[in-house]
Amino acid sequence: MKFYLKQLEVGPMQNFVYLNGDREKRECVMVDPAWEVARVLEEAKKDEIKVVGALVTHAHFDHVNGLDEFLKEIKGKIYCNRDEAEFLKPWRSELKPLSDGEKLPVGEIEITLLHTPGHTPGSQCFLVENNLVSGDTLFIQACGRCDLPGGDAEQMYYSLKRLSELDEKIILYPGHNYSDEPTSTIGQEKHWNPYLQTPNLQDFLAFRMGG
Repeated sequence: MKFYLKQLEVGPMQNFVYLNGDREKRECVMVDPAWEVARVLEEAKKDEIKVVGALVTHAHFDHVNGLDEFLKEIKGKIYCNRDEAEFLKPWRSELKPLSDGEKLPVGEIEITLLHTPGHTPGSQCFLVENNLVSGDTLFIQACGRCDLPGGDAEQMYYSLKRLSELDEKIILYPGHNYSDEPTSTIGQEKHWNPYLQTPNLQDFLAFRMGG
């Protein structure tokens, strides 16, 4: 298989860090460098794949606390959504803000960036072939919090609705290991995830509030 994806659990908050890229061209990016950056880089080295940059789903500490360590080892760009760039100012010289729908080439693989606000203003997911890395937007049978600074439950509703309209066979790779299984599919989430089953915005907001 040409597409390369490796899922690694790191840190005390059960974060998933991902390596996504082109197996044949031996290039990949690291998604959400946090916690055990050296271990993740070593995994890429074992697979004989060069890490050429970083993708950020959002700027919360537990997803970016490894950026300084990452940039000491890797001379590459940090790709984020334009609406999240203001929260990543310490790394502005290496930052490359992108917009919804843009495609990031890694080797000959293209990663499509989907802007999915709700957890934060610039939260984004990464779609490549039959795989979706969803950060803290969509979890297995859950979704990200909307009560932190920058969170917006109404935006989250529309972001989840957008993801639910993707092909049901797409494999879901969430930002945290909060379930018995590390992956799911869009089809399974449409069937089991209560946040994807609310018929309208009002019901979604009421459900999130617990009433």
